Amino acid sequence: RVSGKKLGRSTGQRTGLRRTMVKQFFTNERMQTTRAKAEFIRGEIEQLITIAKRSAQATEADKVHARRLAAARLGGAPEIVKKLFDDIGPRFANRSGGYTRMFRLGPRLGDAADMVLLELVEE
Repeated sequence: RVSGKKLGRSTGQRTGLRRTMVKQFFTNERMQTTRAKAEFIRGEIEQLITIAKRSAQATEADKVHARRLAAARLGGAPEIVKKLFDDIGPRFANRSGGYTRMFRLGPRLGDAADMVLLELVEE
């Protein structure tokens, strides 16, 4: 009943996995992964896009604060923060949520894990 997934990893491993996967997602704007990992990072992706979207109408100090929040969650990565705030955030200015979608791809051949394609919704 505790929110979030552990994925059989320690806290540091989970944090590293989340940061790496979110960075890869924002770089490519789509990702093929297991269903558990997609559900694991989906909320983080949605929150970061919402922060980027809301900072467009904010004051200068709030814009800097939003970028620093995103950079802290992404573990640095200034090029990804720039893409998030300059490209991805404004793209969803008129959308109130649900920025990603998952397509089921079926089981993986090696271990039969449910595979999904996680991608940004294009309007």
